[in-house]
Amino acid sequence: MATSQQWVLVEMVQAFYEAPAYHLILEGILILWIIRLIFSKTYKLQERSDLTEKEKEELIDEWRPEPLVPPVSKDHPALNYNIVSGPPSHKIVVNGKECINFASFNFLGLLDNDRVKSAALASLRKYGVGTCGPRGFYGTFDVHLELEERLAKFMKTEEAIIYSYGFATIASAIPAYSKRGDIVFVDEAACFAIQKGLQASRSSIKYFKHNDMDDLERLLKEQELEDQKNPRKASVTRRFIVAEGLYMNTGDICPLPKLVELKYKYKVRIFLEESLSFGVLGEHGRGVTEHFGINIDDIDLISANMENALASIGGFCCGRSFVIDHQRLSGQGYCFSASLPPLLASAAIEGLNIMEENSELFDTLRVKCKRIHKALQGICGLKVVGESFSPAFHLQLEKSTGCREKDMKLLQNIIDHCMNRKIALTLARYLEKEEKFLPTPSIRVVVTVEQTDEELDTAASVIKQAASLILD
Repeated sequence: MATSQQWVLVEMVQAFYEAPAYHLILEGILILWIIRLIFSKTYKLQERSDLTEKEKEELIDEWRPEPLVPPVSKDHPALNYNIVSGPPSHKIVVNGKECINFASFNFLGLLDNDRVKSAALASLRKYGVGTCGPRGFYGTFDVHLELEERLAKFMKTEEAIIYSYGFATIASAIPAYSKRGDIVFVDEAACFAIQKGLQASRSSIKYFKHNDMDDLERLLKEQELEDQKNPRKASVTRRFIVAEGLYMNTGDICPLPKLVELKYKYKVRIFLEESLSFGVLGEHGRGVTEHFGINIDDIDLISANMENALASIGGFCCGRSFVIDHQRLSGQGYCFSASLPPLLASAAIEGLNIMEENSELFDTLRVKCKRIHKALQGICGLKVVGESFSPAFHLQLEKSTGCREKDMKLLQNIIDHCMNRKIALTLARYLEKEEKFLPTPSIRVVVTVEQTDEELDTAASVIKQAASLILD
């Protein structure tokens, strides 16, 4: 035993002599560093003797924390409300003054409809005011299931799911499917709800120029080349195109036939947000797919809110059953928010009944849109932005002052002039620091079936007069 230990020791000494010099130096440095770490203190308190107690107290008194929120002027529009008393239907009372309403998204005039109010009142008496629970926790009422069934039937899809808040619908739907590592191609003019959904998804976002299909195809081709370099990663990466039927921020319609063509060419999925086009476009109000004659099965997911044409609250998504059922498990707004109050679900069902019984409503709305769109052409200093058949379009300054605040003040002066002449309009408002691509300042004009031809002509005349007085 002793002999073997001596032999090991001899081998170690021999190896030491035979080792290269740099190897020995490196080992020596490491040994010294370990010894230093063992015996050195992890920290050393430094005594400060250069400040007296009085000086310390003065510094503490002078210190001010960073503000919780940035300073905001008391004149900011968001802090100065226009107070509405009564229903914001055809006529609206704003700050005690009755006006013709060109600001509320009551496209089909259902907000103050007697049938809709009666259905909501009957539901209120039966179910009460709210639900006090999400859909998975005693928040699913029979009227919710009926509304989902009716929406799926109306849209000619396999299934539909409803949310209790319109904004949360698409903002919850996108991250339910698109995750970190997936790729989303989205229009630069996408509304804020889409932007929040994209942010929550943590996916890779690639923006294409507004309604520019050449730019979109360029991005798709670039991605195709990237996928060829790394086919293993490409095989597990999902790709989506997100677009709006009618864009909230521009009033433009999306080129859906071309989007569908690109979908099959580059093997991507399409999500379509139809809050403005649902109940507006198409012979029966089914939206942009009906408008273009596109098979609805070519669209992977359609979402819309029920706060415009249906004059209720909440939103819905529709599509194939396996797609919709996934949201019942992972749609945050569906799983964690209290479900839609039954009275609002009943109101939406009655609104659908009226839409199905009166398809002429959609023709009437389109005629009125085209009438005021034509009447507003050639206004001094203003340009009309949006499709002639869009019930929500924009008036922008032909020539900007170069300052956003000044532009908005000029537009607000036009709105105030119109309000004094009993025409209610509104500025299109945005969270300026949050928008990915901040839209140009504009006046939003909303058309409904309740507005008469005389009122449409009067509104156009008043807007022209206001622009002439303020912008000349």
